[in-house]
Amino acid sequence: MLGAAFSVSAVAQTSQTAPIGSDQPRAPTAAQLECITEPEVVAAQEAWGEGIVKIGNVYSEGGDYRQAAIDHIDEFYAYDESLVLFKPTLASVEQFRPSFDGALSYFVGGNPSYPEDKGFAITPWTSVRWQNAGITNNICNMAVAMGNYYFTPADGGEETKVEYTIGYIRDAAGDLKMAVHKSTIPYSPE
Repeated sequence: MLGAAFSVSAVAQTSQTAPIGSDQPRAPTAAQLECITEPEVVAAQEAWGEGIVKIGNVYSEGGDYRQAAIDHIDEFYAYDESLVLFKPTLASVEQFRPSFDGALSYFVGGNPSYPEDKGFAITPWTSVRWQNAGITNNICNMAVAMGNYYFTPADGGEETKVEYTIGYIRDAAGDLKMAVHKSTIPYSPE
């Protein structure tokens, strides 16, 4: 297990200094070298949840929900900084979404390359509640959070419990971005 965690952080660290498709490594900015704190991770989680609710609201109001999802991905995912290891909750055929287009399809659907996607973010949800089991930042420039988050549907139904593991890095401006995001429905022995 320790080896797997090291591999992920090694990819994230390498990608921060060597952009994908570039032969020229770039030095990290001073902002990227600042240690990530637990309160920053919690704030990023809350903002991500608000963004998911916003996409659904824009969809429900007949607005440009696709653009809302593009803005959300730009704000919260490190596709411009690093390889992003994204395993969405409801993806089973195309389980992993290392590309921006794959993430966008998951959130809003409509991409024929991902026919299973129905648009997770346009459900819509009224809230996202986070319950961290723990947050670690042992390597300072990457923090990893694991726990459960709960999505409340707009139709008044029961919350949907989802397990997550999210790895955060800083972009060049110092903002937290997801470089790892794995979500799953909890195991049921039935």
